[in-house]
Amino acid sequence: MQAAQMEGSNNDNNSNKQKVLPKVKELFKNQRKESEGSVESPSLEFEYGDTDSITAELSELYSYTEEPEFALNRDCFEEDFRTQVKDKRWIELDISDQKAYVMRLLDALEVTNRDKRLKVSRAILYLVQGVFGECDCELDVLYWSRHNTFLLYEMGTFTALLELLSMEIDNNQACSSAVRKPAISLADSTELRVLLSNMYLMVETIRLETEDEKSEWRSVRETFRTELSTQVYNGEPFALLLFTMVTKFCSMNAPHFPMKKVLLLLWKTLLFTLGGFEDLQAMKVKTREALCLPPLPENSIKVVRSMRAASPPASAMELMEQQQQQQRRGRSGRKPLVKQDSLETYNERDPFKNDEARDDEEDNDDADSGIEGEVGPLDRDVIIQPLPPPSLRPPSERVSFPRGLPWVPKVREKDIEHFLETSRNKFIGFTLGNDIDTLVGLPRPIHESVKTLKQHKYISIAEVQIKKEDELQQCPMTLVSMSSNGGKGEEEVEESPTEILYQGMLSNLSQYVIALLKLLLAAAPTSKAKTDSINILADVLPEEMPITVLQSMKLGIDVNRHKEIIVKAISGLLLLLLKHFKLNHIYQFEYVSQHLVFANCIPLILKFFNQNIMSYISAKNSVCVLDFPHCVVHELPELTAESLEAGDKNQFCWRNLFSCINLLRILNKLTKWKHSRTMMLVVFKSAPILKRSLKVKQAIMQLYVLKLLKIQTKYLGRQWRKSNMKTMSAIYQKVRHRLNDDWAYGNDIDARPWDFQAEECALRESIEKFNSRRYDKNQNTDFTPVDNCLQSVLGQRMELPEDFHFSYEMWLEREVFSQPIQWEELLQTK
Repeated sequence: MQAAQMEGSNNDNNSNKQKVLPKVKELFKNQRKESEGSVESPSLEFEYGDTDSITAELSELYSYTEEPEFALNRDCFEEDFRTQVKDKRWIELDISDQKAYVMRLLDALEVTNRDKRLKVSRAILYLVQGVFGECDCELDVLYWSRHNTFLLYEMGTFTALLELLSMEIDNNQACSSAVRKPAISLADSTELRVLLSNMYLMVETIRLETEDEKSEWRSVRETFRTELSTQVYNGEPFALLLFTMVTKFCSMNAPHFPMKKVLLLLWKTLLFTLGGFEDLQAMKVKTREALCLPPLPENSIKVVRSMRAASPPASAMELMEQQQQQQRRGRSGRKPLVKQDSLETYNERDPFKNDEARDDEEDNDDADSGIEGEVGPLDRDVIIQPLPPPSLRPPSERVSFPRGLPWVPKVREKDIEHFLETSRNKFIGFTLGNDIDTLVGLPRPIHESVKTLKQHKYISIAEVQIKKEDELQQCPMTLVSMSSNGGKGEEEVEESPTEILYQGMLSNLSQYVIALLKLLLAAAPTSKAKTDSINILADVLPEEMPITVLQSMKLGIDVNRHKEIIVKAISGLLLLLLKHFKLNHIYQFEYVSQHLVFANCIPLILKFFNQNIMSYISAKNSVCVLDFPHCVVHELPELTAESLEAGDKNQFCWRNLFSCINLLRILNKLTKWKHSRTMMLVVFKSAPILKRSLKVKQAIMQLYVLKLLKIQTKYLGRQWRKSNMKTMSAIYQKVRHRLNDDWAYGNDIDARPWDFQAEECALRESIEKFNSRRYDKNQNTDFTPVDNCLQSVLGQRMELPEDFHFSYEMWLEREVFSQPIQWEELLQTK
């Protein structure tokens, strides 16, 4: 009986526990949310890649003010199509009939009448857009767009459109009339917009690979890629023609150019011809194999995509609120302190552990995070939470997961040299130069340290290229191969698409960079409108300005969306250029980087981030029902002010988050291992700007922000480091470690005599030597080969003065016979 009673009482207790536990858990969760306040923001489910989805990329080509032109394209096609085919639709024709009709369209493109050419171009654009009038859903539109695009390219349509585009670019009459106009609108760029839309859709559609595509389309794609990357127009890559349009627009010589379409086409052309992030990773692996370097320690793309976002650090206002909550709760009784789960936590919590296990872990891990036992005022954000009594805690099985850093540590060879130089000076009293193998006289711990450093030694492709370039500069005649015709020795350089593009851009590179940064400045949300700034809204403003509130709201959304797309395209193409040039040759990358730095790219990017970045990323400057291809398949509902204000239902704006990550990556590439540029970040007070960007709970963006904070931490002073221990811990947790890097301490920073101007000048000198040696074909140096064959030299016919044969005997006597020959001097070495 007693046993039965005890068992019954135990069952009652268990049932009571089961009833109480959910309530206790809910109470703790609510208190945690309340205490954390606005510090906790939702994680953004964002997948970083080369581009957004195909429908999003196609829809961003068109402004909302271009919506009436969809019906106009359809009318132009059907008007011409009915004269050729009476009783069938386009999708009902067989391939031969479709090709025959396309040939008639291409013939009609060669007429001299501009209006007729424009109608034919619109008919071709309707085909590329997927003959949406004959489709029932968006998938059908995409299918027929793909089918028609490959068909049109095989018939030579892109070449015909390219000739028309070059004619419009050189149309001086249109340029001069646009310059004289006080206000430029959508109508001034009609022909250019139709041509660029055609070419963009062809490039974007052919660029994308699908699993179920035809086998012959793969060969078409490779042919098109080769055509665009080599001599498609005037012996230059297609991208250079688009760069010329950008510079012409920014110099105010052609203000009617539709710059958004030009930039989108330029970005997708570079992405198609050079390759995206996955292609870059594969090329990097292949290049390292060719240079006999060890394989990469990890795939950076996979590591970045697998990282989890962490909670951002609390702001000053949030800390004050939390302290007030602590004081109010502290009056109710003695409660233990529990460390907040935010960005400063070194080891992220395991999502598979239950809340009680997490509370245990927090109690055990609670430790002072200050320096030398001191806690700064911004670190005192502990919160008070009641813990359940031990009797209410169910036995839980802890699941152990391997914990570790996401990146393999790296060590440069010069780091090992510096470590050994310091150790030898300390223990022996002299150094051995660049010798990293001799360890005689050093204590055993130094041996172990060197062994560890060598295990993580990483030799980059850039280091090999710099070393080879130094050798070529020192021995230009022995390390280059002689050309087949016996002429000047030249280095064997692979004619890759990146190399061809760099050669084409070299002469006007500064103009291209300045033009792109001007457009980025004009499109930045923090820029103020100026009368002398360039007008990037020429291809979005209608001829007649809106007269109703609804029309004004729609135009305002369109203008903001237009600027966001421009920022997206510029950030994407700049990052692509930097990454491909760095892989192709480090000095090509450094040349572009210096032009960007000298054009104030660093303060421009910091100015871009000096805004409410959360508002920018969550902006709702889109109207889904007006996006292509939705707007051409479905009937448009009546738009209201409420529907325009609501925007889409997405948690964030993909293109804005994409642009922010790209700009952060560009800033990282410009400042990495450059003390002078790192000091620019310090001088422009980038730390608080970047720290605010950590509020975006997205792992990739947080990673690149933390990288930028890490490189300047040593310059910010002890007090800053002590007051930002959460950020310091996050850097330890997220960013790759350099084993002997004292970034967190900044020892003897003020005593280091760095001459930043000399650093940039030395780099500039190396770049100029590289460009002169490889690309200046007209130079006449001391190393130019000469003909030293006796027969060929004596057999050459020399032009002599007419009276030379009268006095040649006197010349021989004076210049040859009477001059003593010092044979001993020939044996002496100089």
